[in-house]
Amino acid sequence: MTSAKKQVRLSDIIGPAFYETHRLINMGIIDEAVEAGGRASLKSSYVSVELVQQLLKHPDCHALVTRQVGDTMRDSVYAQILWAIDKLGLTTKFRCTQSPLQCTYLPTGQRILFRGLDDPQKIKSIKLPFGYIGILWFEEADQIKGGEDAVRNVQQSALRGGEFGLTFISFNPPAASRNWANRYAREERKGKRIHHSTYLQAPAAWLGPKFLAQAEYIKGTQPTKYRHEYLGEVVGSGTQVFENLRLEPISQKTIRNFDTIENGVDWGWYPDPWAFNRCHYDAARKTLYIFDELTRLRTSNEETAKLVQQRIESWESVTADSAEMKSCADYRAFGILCREAVKGPGSVNQSMKWLQGLTAIVIDPHRCPDTAKEFSEYEYEVGRDGTVLPGYVDADNHHIDAVRYAVNRIWMRRGA
Repeated sequence: MTSAKKQVRLSDIIGPAFYETHRLINMGIIDEAVEAGGRASLKSSYVSVELVQQLLKHPDCHALVTRQVGDTMRDSVYAQILWAIDKLGLTTKFRCTQSPLQCTYLPTGQRILFRGLDDPQKIKSIKLPFGYIGILWFEEADQIKGGEDAVRNVQQSALRGGEFGLTFISFNPPAASRNWANRYAREERKGKRIHHSTYLQAPAAWLGPKFLAQAEYIKGTQPTKYRHEYLGEVVGSGTQVFENLRLEPISQKTIRNFDTIENGVDWGWYPDPWAFNRCHYDAARKTLYIFDELTRLRTSNEETAKLVQQRIESWESVTADSAEMKSCADYRAFGILCREAVKGPGSVNQSMKWLQGLTAIVIDPHRCPDTAKEFSEYEYEVGRDGTVLPGYVDADNHHIDAVRYAVNRIWMRRGA
């Protein structure tokens, strides 16, 4: 990194917590960096510097910086990019304007564009003088309305053409686990780096004694606030049902080693879907692994039976909701070993408490996206006064029910 006057050292402008992400990007190993962290973790500083660096390394591409509200960009991400340009010693190489809000690298004409997601048409109408948009930055991603779908729509609209593509997603983790950004930061895939940083990894001299003293004060007086705001922990809103949830890949090798498989079906048609799940319970570790799902609307018993038969071995049984005895009988007629789940007074509460009491519920979010969404977003109902109400909400829980039926015989065993 050089300017016209002096050599700039990377270690002088980005925190050491981000060296590995920088290395992986330069090696072409990752195409997406998810940067989650608490207050003063330096994630925005890092992303702004990396964005400018990568822009200069790829002279045919441009960059698009976004956040939910366009009117807030000038004093946030735009100011952050100006800071990065200055720290890199490139102020004379860029022309930055507020109308339109953009920065142009003068030697090549490359642009850093700024758009709010509250006006999608402004993104669709972007016209470039040459090349393509190769770099995206979604700042304060937790505030994006539409969540992952909105991010994907921008990626599909903007990242067209060109050999280079890099996406940054940065945010302070919200308290509630159900927020899409928290869930997204648990879902791994090849080429995606998920990185969490805190102020404790930043050079103390960069933060100053006042900030550090305030952090220590909050740590001693309001520990939950400290964990959330300063350490960036998902502390929960007090309404999440499954606090033992882990969203992570379950390999085919791991699945082959499962000695028992449990299958469950929750009947549905429309608007409630039919749901099917496969899982394995490790009694020694008190851990449930959920690794397969099917979700269908307006699909007959005969058609869903065929789908199930494609997923299970001929000797495996399926436990289904006993509220539809005819559907269970249909499955048996179609050749599936289908048994009705044993239900009775309090069975929902008992099975849900059993699930909550496990050491972990591991769900592969790529194999089971609908199941992962249900479990991670399932919350207790809250009254008008903010009090958490007893019982479990009977809505958006179709795969949860399918899993409950799958493990029906297990949780009913004494000492399971």
